[in-house]
Amino acid sequence: MARVTVEDCIDKVENRFDLVLLAGHRARLISAGQPITIDRDNDKNPVVALREIAEETVAPDDLREDLIHSLQKYVEVDEPEAEVVPALAGTAGQPADDGNIAFDRMTEEDLLRGLEGLVPPAETEDEE
Repeated sequence: MARVTVEDCIDKVENRFDLVLLAGHRARLISAGQPITIDRDNDKNPVVALREIAEETVAPDDLREDLIHSLQKYVEVDEPEAEVVPALAGTAGQPADDGNIAFDRMTEEDLLRGLEGLVPPAETEDEE
């Protein structure tokens, strides 16, 4: 690798280890068929990747996010858990309950399935 290219990149990506990771990821993307943003000038993919970072035709932050996304094997999805809601004490003649009641939340898919089965109400005509 040309030292001039690496020295140009240090201004954009301060940590050399991060620079190696980002340039390597970009070189693999180029090998996979992504279009390059500069003239190749008979350079190999790692040098092209470094030149793209040095000339700021590819944003290092975007490369970093893409690299992180490509390395993730498990993406945790936050599912809502059943909430514990205390019963209201002494409402409408009902005795106060010291226990907690758990309510399940309905997912959006369940709601849509339930709405599909509903029949629209008959339209009423205004009689004047």
